[in-house]
Amino acid sequence: MCAASSEDCGTHKPRWFPCSARDQRWDREQREREGGRGVRAAAEQRLARLRSKTPHLLHPDIHPVVIAMFLKRLRPLAFRKMSFLVFILTSALSVTCLPADTDKGRRKVVHVLEDDTGAVIVQTAPGKVVTHRGGSITLPCRYHHEPENTDPARIRIKWTKVTDALQFEDVFVALGREQRVFGSYKGRVFLEQAGPGDASVIIQNVTLEDYGRFECEVTNDMEDDTGFVNLDLEGVVFPYYPREGRYKLNYHQGEDACKQQDAILASHSQLHKAWLEGLDWCNAGWLEDGSVQYPISHPRDQCGRKDTPAGVRNYGYRHKEDERYDAFCFTSKLNGKVYFLKRFKKVNYAEAVKACIREGSAVAKVGQLYAAWKFQLLDRCEAGWLEDGSIRYPIVNPRSRCGGSQPGVRHLGFPDKKFRLYGVFCFQKNKDETAGGTVMTKSPTDSLTKKKSIWTKVVERRSTTYHGYCWNG
Repeated sequence: MCAASSEDCGTHKPRWFPCSARDQRWDREQREREGGRGVRAAAEQRLARLRSKTPHLLHPDIHPVVIAMFLKRLRPLAFRKMSFLVFILTSALSVTCLPADTDKGRRKVVHVLEDDTGAVIVQTAPGKVVTHRGGSITLPCRYHHEPENTDPARIRIKWTKVTDALQFEDVFVALGREQRVFGSYKGRVFLEQAGPGDASVIIQNVTLEDYGRFECEVTNDMEDDTGFVNLDLEGVVFPYYPREGRYKLNYHQGEDACKQQDAILASHSQLHKAWLEGLDWCNAGWLEDGSVQYPISHPRDQCGRKDTPAGVRNYGYRHKEDERYDAFCFTSKLNGKVYFLKRFKKVNYAEAVKACIREGSAVAKVGQLYAAWKFQLLDRCEAGWLEDGSIRYPIVNPRSRCGGSQPGVRHLGFPDKKFRLYGVFCFQKNKDETAGGTVMTKSPTDSLTKKKSIWTKVVERRSTTYHGYCWNG
């Protein structure tokens, strides 16, 4: 049956009369269109309310019709269940509808909150901060109070170093004006003090051992919150084995071998980055976490079969005492300079040591030669002695007569130390470096007088350079 128009009905009830199937279908479609506009209007109102209350959940490009489609199916449900499902729906849409590059280029902040009633909220930088050995870096960490009128003197700030074995090493702690620095960080770590709520610390004269994960903990009476910052170093990974031969080092011996060559055991992320840059090595070596791995850029049968894909091969975690492999070491920028000592005749190992000493230097270590190749761009097509008795030479610009088509540090093995067939690579420390490391200021907030004196020294150093004196810094 079809209803008569309003002109025919007047004030009376609508009259019903038989109509064709075509009219019935038109009438039904008309009602659906009117109902759809109502659902759309309701969806837009609901969406506006949700955006005003939870702006971080809904992306601005979510179309109201998408909400309407789901609201139409939720009509038979109870109001409380419907509200809960709408919240889940909007949360899911906020994830699925976000473009992949929405946050690209923005500086994100990791927000760590213990619970809804926590009194302290800590924010730290995401990802990692990067520097090099000998540099200075700020580990960012900020906090604010709830309520904000909390006495700052009751706030305790603590920084710790976290290892892969989930062991914690104390770095710095402050309670009000009282501060304390621990271990090897003494004289190198200070609060940045950039304003209220700033718990950031500055690490000066960064060492290889500083690489890793740091925890920032802020405590207010019984409430506390934490954030994490990863400190990364610019550097180079190199494989190492001793004079005794391949696969002669257990974990602890590999750790000591790297330290003796001015390096540390590399991490998995450092080895993976080196592989991405082209490192290809067919012998497995220890990493800092106790695993044994090796990078393959060009698969071949003698290195785990030719048909296997390129990548970092992983033997897993091995027994640190009983099993023996090579080591993958990591080193960073030098606090000095490596150079090839020119002589009219070749020298044996003992003569090489004496020659460097007469220059006020020492025979360079393997890690120092790699660092000079990486950062100093040392390129020398002439082999020389190193501190461990090996013969190597660095190539930045490959040429056919210098050992192949790839840049790198060439290794000629461990010859008899009595042979007079080679020159020597020497290492000279920076002139402003002491036995304990580079001379640093006591605080990043030095007085203007101290800054002026430092600037004067820089000017004097530059002026001596103009007069023809060489400075090996």
